[in-house]
Amino acid sequence: MLPYVYRVTKYDPADRDRHGHYTGAKPATSDHGPVEAAYLQAVAVLAEETGIDQLAIREPQIGGFVHFGLEPPVDGYGLADLFPAGLAGFHDGALVPIAVGLELVRAMLRDNGAWCRLEAEGSFAVHVGWDQYLYVGSSRPCEAALARTRSFGLFPERLDTSPYDFAPDDPQHVQRPADADFWARLHWTVSAHRAVFLEEVFAGNASRWHRLTRDNIETVRSQLAPRAQLAIWPDLLTDVDKAVAALPDEGLVEIVWEDEDGQITSTVVDETQFEAVTSQLASARAAGVVSMYAGEDLPLYTAVLPDSDGVLRARWQTEPTPSDRDWAFLKTLQRGQIVTGTVQTIAGFGVTFVDIGGFTAMINIPEMSWRPCNHPSDVVSVGQEITAEVLDVDMIRERLPLSLRAMQEDPWPQVAQRIGQVVTGPVTKIVPFGAFVRIEDRQDGFEGLLVHTSELDASSEDAIEVGDTLTVKIIDVDLTHRRIALSRVQALASSTEKQPHA
Repeated sequence: MLPYVYRVTKYDPADRDRHGHYTGAKPATSDHGPVEAAYLQAVAVLAEETGIDQLAIREPQIGGFVHFGLEPPVDGYGLADLFPAGLAGFHDGALVPIAVGLELVRAMLRDNGAWCRLEAEGSFAVHVGWDQYLYVGSSRPCEAALARTRSFGLFPERLDTSPYDFAPDDPQHVQRPADADFWARLHWTVSAHRAVFLEEVFAGNASRWHRLTRDNIETVRSQLAPRAQLAIWPDLLTDVDKAVAALPDEGLVEIVWEDEDGQITSTVVDETQFEAVTSQLASARAAGVVSMYAGEDLPLYTAVLPDSDGVLRARWQTEPTPSDRDWAFLKTLQRGQIVTGTVQTIAGFGVTFVDIGGFTAMINIPEMSWRPCNHPSDVVSVGQEITAEVLDVDMIRERLPLSLRAMQEDPWPQVAQRIGQVVTGPVTKIVPFGAFVRIEDRQDGFEGLLVHTSELDASSEDAIEVGDTLTVKIIDVDLTHRRIALSRVQALASSTEKQPHA
């Protein structure tokens, strides 16, 4: 916030009532002459005394932002020839010399449809209000420049702040940047969907659309306007008639279509223009309809481009999607962190889904317990509150795998101490290379592998079957691969060699 802020107007404060309301004549439009020139001179002398020779464009907007609607439309919104890159050069963070800044002030005073904040961070700012007043802030008192401003026939009045200082829509919102994770996710999304659309908003109410495939993502990325807002949308419908059928009965929508040459066009229309626009879609090879109302037809996810050094300096925010909220939550987590959640669903394929702060995490069956587990329902139940450890934070797929067994004491070191013991237990499974025998008297007891013996031969009179009780000796415990090796102990073995069942 700058310490010296002035409202500069052509209106004498003596003509204000006790509430501060101006009571004299106040035309709605600029005179395009001496008064306008005086405003521009005031900005120039205040900038000069502050020591500013260039300004940064912040939060630019074009089209649909006329103050009073009394000025006739102007081609190019008053920006013609100001930017080498055309309208795309009118982007957040673009640095312009004072001369260009003054032309932008002129365009705003004339209601040409372009608006922005002009700022030199920490030093100077120029805002043109909807009331067509100038609000100029400086890090210095600028007494000489103020005297010259009065000599131009203008009235600078000291304020605490400019009413047009930037304020975020949601101070609590954590804006997702288009960083390395974002582009990696976009590559993954394109691989999954084959193609998606990227909407590039370089100024308020001004966007470009790009159809992304595996082959052109990086090319499109290199051509985006700095600090643009990005939105990723599903591919357009190749059934254009179906897209047209999606038009609402009324309301404001953006219609996007791709012609036979791959050219993408978009336009914002209401119900009075539907018929005219849909006639243009007759030759389109794909089309889509996007609602312009907040909360409707959200993209897959959004982001804002950071600067080349990776720092996100753009202050505007995209409307968060569910994926963006998931991203913001995942950014608060790290591997090894302990979280608490509620079991939401137990899937038939052995995965448990857990609600962690509104995000759905998952536990694969090997992470349910150190002990043998045939199904997650053997360990947890729906609605149960659990505490688990974060195994990984996958920002690309936006997945959060958890481990329940990480919160349990590892029993395997104790099992390793039982090497040499003889135990009796049931055969639980027979495989071509041996049989598994439970060595603990509990349903989730550990099982060891009895390697192939003649008794396993189905043609043998003494063939082993599931459910048989065998006496075995623990001959090895592999802690790396979590395996127990057993050998058969004949029934006539010495009783002094046997140990009680654990």
